[in-house]
Amino acid sequence: MEELLKEEARSVIEARNLNKNFKLGKMNVEILKNINIDIKEGEFVSIMGPSGSGKSTLLYLLGGLDKPTSGSVKIAGKELSTMNDKEQSIMRRRDVGFVFQFYNLIPNLNVEENIMLPILLDGKKIKNYRDKLENILKIVGLEDRRKHTPRELSGGQQQRVAIARALINEPDVILADEPIGNLDSKTGTEVMELLRKINIEEGKTIVQVTHSKEAAEYGQRIIYVKDGKVVEQ
Repeated sequence: MEELLKEEARSVIEARNLNKNFKLGKMNVEILKNINIDIKEGEFVSIMGPSGSGKSTLLYLLGGLDKPTSGSVKIAGKELSTMNDKEQSIMRRRDVGFVFQFYNLIPNLNVEENIMLPILLDGKKIKNYRDKLENILKIVGLEDRRKHTPRELSGGQQQRVAIARALINEPDVILADEPIGNLDSKTGTEVMELLRKINIEEGKTIVQVTHSKEAAEYGQRIIYVKDGKVVEQ
C-alpha cells in the first residue's frame, strides 16, 4: 500500500535528459550525462556516489542553483528554463530550502535572525511568521539558543539553524548537500535523525547528497551516481 501511495504522489522534482558540461581549456568535460529523475512528494531520497561522480552538481541543477547544458528541470510543476533570473530567485526562496555542508549562516546575525532571513529577502512581514518561528525552533531544539550568534554554537547547532532556515518559507522540497559532512559521527547521527523526523512528521520532501552509506540509508530511496550517470536506484 505504501508503494502504491508513493506512485500516486505528485512529482516535486522532475529532471529529463539532464546534461552538464564544462569547458576546460579547449576540452569539453561531461559532468552529467542524460540524467532522468523523479522525486515524489513526501519522499526522502539520498543521492550517493564517489567524489567527482557529479552528485553535488546534480543537486545544484535540481535546485536551480546552476543551469544544465541541456535538458529540463521542473520544481513543483514549474519549468526552470522558462524563468528569468528574478523568477528563479523567487522560486529558490519559496519552493526550495537549502542545507549546505558548511551551514552558510550570517556570522553577525543571531539564530532567530538567520532563520528569518528568507522571509526578509522575500519582502514579507516578520510578525506574520512569529508562530511559525516558535514551532520551528521547537522542532530543531533551539528554543534556548535563539539569541546566540553562530560563533556561540556548536557545529551541530549551526546545522540545526540552517535546517530551520530551510523550513521557514514552507518549501516544497529541502535539498541538503553533505549535511553531516562537517560533523562528528554522534552529531551527524543527531542531524540525520532530525531530518528523518522532519520528513515523517512534517511531511517534507528531502533530497540529500552524501558519500556516507550510513547517512544514505536514512532515505527511503537511494540514487547511485557514477561518472555522471545514474547507475542504480
